[in-house]
Formats: sequence, C-alpha cells, structure tokens
Amino acid sequence: MTRPLENVTILDLSRVLACPFATMILAELGATVIKVEQPGTGDETRSFEPKVEGEGGTESAYYMAFNRSKQSITVNLRSAEGQDLIRKLSAQADVVLENFPVGTLQRYGLDYARLSQDNPALVYVSCTGFGMTGPYAPRKGYDTVFQAMGGIMSLTGERGGGPVKPGLPVADLTSGLWVAIAILSALMGRQATGKGCHVDFSMLDGQVGLLSLAAARFFALGEVPPRLGTEHPGRVPSAAFRCRDDKWVQVTGSDQHWKPLCDLLGLHEWAEDPTLMRNIDRVNRREEVMAGLSAAVARLDRDEFCRLCDEAKVPAGPILSVDEVLSNEHVLARGMVREFAHPQLGSFKALPVPFKFDGFDDPSLGRPPLLGEHTDQVLADRLGLGKEDIQALRERKVI
Repeated sequence: MTRPLENVTILDLSRVLACPFATMILAELGATVIKVEQPGTGDETRSFEPKVEGEGGTESAYYMAFNRSKQSITVNLRSAEGQDLIRKLSAQADVVLENFPVGTLQRYGLDYARLSQDNPALVYVSCTGFGMTGPYAPRKGYDTVFQAMGGIMSLTGERGGGPVKPGLPVADLTSGLWVAIAILSALMGRQATGKGCHVDFSMLDGQVGLLSLAAARFFALGEVPPRLGTEHPGRVPSAAFRCRDDKWVQVTGSDQHWKPLCDLLGLHEWAEDPTLMRNIDRVNRREEVMAGLSAAVARLDRDEFCRLCDEAKVPAGPILSVDEVLSNEHVLARGMVREFAHPQLGSFKALPVPFKFDGFDDPSLGRPPLLGEHTDQVLADRLGLGKEDIQALRERKVI
C-alpha cells in the first residue's frame, strides 16, 4: 500500500504557521514538500520559543510542530539567480504555495501568471491576510487580528465580560485546514481538465466562513449573538459545570437526554415536568435551569458525574487540561501521541495527522528538516546541477 498523495510535489514558499501546517498535513499524507527557506535564518519560526535543547544543538518546538516530513532548501528569493531556481523547480511541481504580502512575488517574477507559462498544470495557492482584492488587500495581519475582525472574539468570553482570544491560534490553524482543502480540490479539478489554477485565499475570509451558526441566527433572527461563555445560544443544557472537586465537565444534551440527566442528578420533579421536556422551553427558562443544574452537579466529583452520565447515555465529558489530554488512555490508544527521531535532539514527541486509512497506509510521522538539509540533493536530482555548480551558487549567496 501507499499513502494517498505520494505522486504530488509541492513547492512550499510559505512560512510561520497556517501554510506550513497545511503542507505538513499533505507531506504526511505522502506528498513531497520542498520547503524553501531564507539562507542563514530560515523560516522565522526556527527562532521562536519554546526551544528544545539536545546534544547536537537547539531547535524550536514551534517550528517542529508545523514542518515535519518536509525537505528544506535555502534559496535567496531576492536574487535573480534564486528566482530562476524557483522558476525551474516550479516547472516540475504540482503545487506552489505562498503567503507573501500581495504583489511581492509578482515583483520577483514568481507569481502565478509567470510560473504557469512554464507549467500550465500548476496549482498555485496564494494565502494572504485579506486576499488579493478588496479595500483591505494591502493590509498585514496576524492570527489574533483575523480572530478579531472575523467575529470569533466577539463570541468568545463570559456573559457580560469582554471579548476573549481562544487558547489556540484558531485563525492560523483553521486557515491551514482551508489551504489543504483548496490544494486537494484544485488537484482533483486538474484531473478532470488537465489545467491548473490560481487560488486566492484570505485568512479573514476563512474566519468569516466559520461563523456558520452565528451567521445563520443573524440571517434568521437579526440577532447579534452575545457572549455566553460555554453555553450554547440555542440549547439548554450545553455548558460547562463546576464539580465538587473543583474540576469541570461539559454537558450537552438534547430532549431525549433531559430526563436521564435529571434523574442521575436527583432532580426528579424536573424529570417529570412537562414544561421542561422541550429544549425551547428550557431555553426560555435558561437562568432557572442553569442555576438548578449547576447546584446539582456541584454535589458530585467530576469523575463520578462523568461515570453516571456514561451509564445513563447522557453526552458529557471532563474538561481536560493539556497534560490530561496527552496522557488520556483513549488518546494514547488511538495513537495520537507519537515520537520522531531527530538528529540533534534524539527522540521527541509529536501529534500525528489524525486519519486512519483502510486501503492506504496511514499518515507518516516524519521529522522536521534541518535548515537547508536537502538543498544539494534537490538541486542535483531535480535540476541536474553538479557539485561545482552548487558550490558556486553557495559562494554567491544564492543558496
């Protein structure tokens, strides 16, 4: 068996998080990803904290989290010779991915219009903050800016409190998923037409596209959803509850779960009350219902409450901290914590791509490359350059 993307070659001109996350996913699904980095420094995340110390050197855990299973070459994109190397490599690639500010690669002669002349089947993805068009196109931004402008911060936070940033870089991570979807979709389309395409992806667009339920409520009701903490705007119960041992649990149930939930909590009158059987009635009495449930859950320890919910088939789960997640028996049984061997650090743990295939090999868990580790190999194998040619490029600071 093979991995599903083993015949795909991606020339990755991107850096930092969103796009490297996308290409790491595709690399571990079998694609050959050639990551182009700046000579001397590389992707700026190589300098980001936290750092991991090993016998052979120091590496950034941030960089390693998003760049496994890739080849690394160093090319100076500001030099004419470096630009020519990229044009030659792109002529052999299936995909080029870039996240430079709008117009930068056009000045370098590395935009879609130029590269597609030599490779009409090329899939070229431009990931920018605000897209290639529109009044905000020239702006720069970061994950938290896109969260703010895309609406998710306005929805996140405790009732009556201010906006809150989620605990993960949601705009970056979800943009990486959007980019991976775009690449796979364009490759499938190319199979039918034989032609490549240019994909213009805006990280702000990606966040707006995630508004989903909030947008549906606004379109249907004209309602601007308020911040509700862990509560759901249209379902009760769906919230986090504090338990007796000061740990937390999330409960989300539909109408069929209401009676068993009340019974296991000893709320027998509510279990038989016809005015609370329907979700709409509980939503209309949200304050009363939430207060009663909170008091009842607070009488039980978290693990005991979760056990009772499991026995009654009420959907609930403990709110686990990161260390609890990464040592959870089910997470470990599913193989979601694995290790790779690094030449400088030794063994290091990582989270694999979360697919299990029947018919293909499962995604690999490779290691991240050292800076420029594959430069000579790629230039020799793909462009036919000899050792003297490569050394001359290095002396001219092209690579």
